[in-house]
Amino acid sequence: MTLAWCLLCLCRVAAWGTAAIAVAGIVQVVLGTAASRAFLPRGKPAAAASLPKISVMKPLHGAEPMLAGALESFFRQDYPGFQLVFGVQRANDPAIAVVEALCRAYPAIDAILVVNPRPHGTNRKIANLINMFPAARHDILLVSDSDMHVAPDYLRQVMAVLEQPGVGLVTTIYTGLPASRALTRQLGAAYITQIFASGALLARFLGRQDCLGATMALSRATLASIGGFAGLSPFVADDGVLGRRVRALGLQIRLAPTIPATTVSEAGLGALFRHELRWARTIRAMAPVGFVLSSIQYPVFWSVLALAVSGFQLWAWALLAGACLVRALSGRLIETALGAAPTTLALAPLRDLLSITVMAAAFFDDEVAWRGQVLSTAPDRAFRAPPVLAHGKG
Repeated sequence: MTLAWCLLCLCRVAAWGTAAIAVAGIVQVVLGTAASRAFLPRGKPAAAASLPKISVMKPLHGAEPMLAGALESFFRQDYPGFQLVFGVQRANDPAIAVVEALCRAYPAIDAILVVNPRPHGTNRKIANLINMFPAARHDILLVSDSDMHVAPDYLRQVMAVLEQPGVGLVTTIYTGLPASRALTRQLGAAYITQIFASGALLARFLGRQDCLGATMALSRATLASIGGFAGLSPFVADDGVLGRRVRALGLQIRLAPTIPATTVSEAGLGALFRHELRWARTIRAMAPVGFVLSSIQYPVFWSVLALAVSGFQLWAWALLAGACLVRALSGRLIETALGAAPTTLALAPLRDLLSITVMAAAFFDDEVAWRGQVLSTAPDRAFRAPPVLAHGKG
């Protein structure tokens, strides 16, 4: 048995192995597309029987692109009783002017701005929420990211789910809204809509109950039972930790039948890479096995790998063409189903290759850069869900 023959056998095994993973990835993409198309009900969901008052908490940091439009969508909510609590940690934060202008434009809306630089732990977003918390007056709290654009019935849809028996936390999937048609921003939006949102919906259909940080609605009693915002301050993935602790109380995490859009504002590929690297490293820290297995969802990458190790055989070229076609067409179907901004079809193969590069980079360090600070995901990696605690009605 010669060395050349052994290498040939290894290449054949590797070619068929990577091809099998690529086929599995194509199947996953198809299933994710089906989950996306099945998510929203055809009719208008029933509203909650009662509509308790809500304090919407919006931690802010800087005047990012499209911030005014995102925040204004909360001022325009069709909901009978809600309060908007905005928070910044710098007296010269440019987001202050945006909030003040909206407050003048909507004087009937109950809105307050909290400016407080006090630090609490390492996570500045959680520190901001801790500073904002005394200004929140209502028993239902909804934390939403600054860059979320929501429909006028967003609060109604969230509350209709939170009021259901056994539900402790309501969250939402979201799509990407590029701030312009720039290539980088379209790539970012394609990841959020075509890969993240469809993957989250497929995971939900398979039984997972993850908390997605763009929307986190729960009662004060539930928040107190999991240690309040202070209990989340050591973690980068504060949403994931919150979700696990709510589940440890025996309560459910549900998706509301509404789909916000998040602004994709990165001006360059480097900024987009760093942003997605933060997501990747936090996911790896919280769920390392699932993170590795998620590489299956990039069939274009595995098809390229199969093509290379097969010696560029005809069947491998056909597999690559099929993977690119499925990714492009499924991406457009997902965007249509979720009401997302359409991205260029030809970007789908490039999106797969960028995603796998981000995944690979996630293994080289625990540090993430986020809004001017560098954090470690070590606490997230060491996190274990606490035992069930006594709690009031969630």
